[in-house]
Amino acid sequence: MNDLQFDPARPLDLVAVGRLCIDLNANETGRPMEETMTFTKYVGGSPANIIIGTARLGMRTGFIGKLADDQMGRFIRSYLQKDGIDDSQVCVDHTGAVTGLAFTEIKSPQECSILMYRDNVADLLLSTEEISEDYIRQSKALLISGTALAQSPSREAVFLALEFARRHNVIVFFDLDYRPYTWKSAAETAVYYNLAAEKCDCIIGTREEFNMMENLYNVTDANDETTAARWFSQQAKLVVIKHGGSGSIAYTADGLNHRSGIFPAKVLKTFGAGDSYASAFIHSLMQGDSVSEAMRRGSASASIVISRHSCSDAMPTLEELEAFLQSNEEVVSGA
Repeated sequence: MNDLQFDPARPLDLVAVGRLCIDLNANETGRPMEETMTFTKYVGGSPANIIIGTARLGMRTGFIGKLADDQMGRFIRSYLQKDGIDDSQVCVDHTGAVTGLAFTEIKSPQECSILMYRDNVADLLLSTEEISEDYIRQSKALLISGTALAQSPSREAVFLALEFARRHNVIVFFDLDYRPYTWKSAAETAVYYNLAAEKCDCIIGTREEFNMMENLYNVTDANDETTAARWFSQQAKLVVIKHGGSGSIAYTADGLNHRSGIFPAKVLKTFGAGDSYASAFIHSLMQGDSVSEAMRRGSASASIVISRHSCSDAMPTLEELEAFLQSNEEVVSGA
């Protein structure tokens, strides 16, 4: 079991808020983007990928966000509907904002990069008037990600969603999702990340993301234990710190820690691993599994997705995840 308690009477399992965009993944791998001529279009954005992943695993999901009034926006809505994700709280911008684009470069399995177009994007125009307290009250859990904090009015909308979640005992997951190019300064980033994290029950991020949050406060010698302890003094009950190929460590408020490794995979690209990890991890926790089992399932899902071309399309079904777990053994190493 784990320390997160979800209200079984709520009709929705998980609601995400934030970024809905388009991924354009390079079809010609093994070459720089300058030489890449064709790309395949997918739904993208960290919270979108995570909610798609949890929906594929059988959860009742919804999304709170804003789409551009264009062909890409309509493609995203259709995709959410196809996966059974409630889109009643996904509104449409009418100011001329556009859909964010992310072009991916796959030079090698170890050398991947993303070129983002994030100017005047619709998802960052989500406003407080478009956050429904009643909708959040109907959910067992809320997922936020850091990118939605980068600009107003999306920033205020997320903080209002957090307040409504606290008011109605909705468990909050915070996927740090730090994208430096969407922020004005390191100080601005750290301030709003820290303010949001204070209101969250489970915080998931890389060691580098937690370092970014702590550097502003002159914390230069932090380790995983001190980082976790800091958040346990706030709202958090679970802190997950990822160390790439070395696996991840989860800390619980009772002073215990849980270590997970990685599963072998034929790696095509590196992006998508964090989103797929989070989707299976959250699903497992909400099924009542132990933290260790949730981490194991998250790692398995990540290995599936990094072996496939897309992020959202690659999210496994429950049957695919179970089959992978049965045929592969986790490799645990020191983080």
